[in-house]
Amino acid sequence: MQIVGVEIPGGAPVLSFALGHGEDPYQVVWEQGYRVTRPLSVTGTVEDLSVTLLVAEHHRPIVPRGPQKIRSTLRPDESGCEPVVRQRLAAYALVVSRRGLLATEFSSRTAVPGMWGLPGGGIDPGENPAATVQREVYEETGQTIEILRFLDMQSDHWIGHSPTGVVEDFHAVRLIYAARCDAPIDAVVHDVGGTTASSRWVPPASLREVSWINGSRALLAKHGQSVLRTLHHQGA
Repeated sequence: MQIVGVEIPGGAPVLSFALGHGEDPYQVVWEQGYRVTRPLSVTGTVEDLSVTLLVAEHHRPIVPRGPQKIRSTLRPDESGCEPVVRQRLAAYALVVSRRGLLATEFSSRTAVPGMWGLPGGGIDPGENPAATVQREVYEETGQTIEILRFLDMQSDHWIGHSPTGVVEDFHAVRLIYAARCDAPIDAVVHDVGGTTASSRWVPPASLREVSWINGSRALLAKHGQSVLRTLHHQGA
């Protein structure tokens, strides 16, 4: 994945780099003398993705922080395992409708069964991230959605077991979109037996009652209200 920074939308790049395994794009941008103002766009497919960020010089001392912190979910007796290195590009969405926000429950195939997150998943070969979100939302919840805008990106790095049991040095890069569903129905999981156990619409007043994973909770705190306001202004 290529990260491109511009100081004005449509302007010439002031920075560009390939995101290495385990790197946090926001941290790399900072260490090049800039801060991210907001994400702008994503182009290409999983083989040649390019993410453009609006950036501004921060004029602060630059102290390299080194690699992103790695979490480990391995047992003490597994610490000697040689993990498979994997960077996974995925796309997710804050999907809103007149029924609330769409949420998915993690299954027992994951490290966080019973916790809740946002619908989405890995980007398939030849697929662009927006198409990934639409496909995954339908597979995990049965909803048909409209993509509104590219919202954010997250980077997470840990060592642990994949759903198939393989020990991985895993770098998750998540592209986050805002989306709406104009004809919400009761949520249903079509991809049975995968990493999604169930799904549902969560009314705005009940968002704080849900056991969200940390990444989804952070996204909701940062973007939840603005996405819900967008839905209200558009009259859904």
